[in-house]
Amino acid sequence: MRIHRMILLAAALGLSACVTINIYFPAAAAEKAADKIIDEVWQLKDGAKPPAGAQPKETK
Repeated sequence: MRIHRMILLAAALGLSACVTINIYFPAAAAEKAADKIIDEVWQLKDGAKPPAGAQPKETK
């Protein structure tokens, strides 16, 4: 009986190890976010003020 429990436990662990979670990001949304970040960086390089919601980075 004990060996059956061990086999069942090993099978359960083996099956649970095969689970994969895939997260897909919509390409259009990712590209839009990247464009927004690039635009903000270029504005800061040109001397413009940062957007109202932007927080300054901490320097250590």
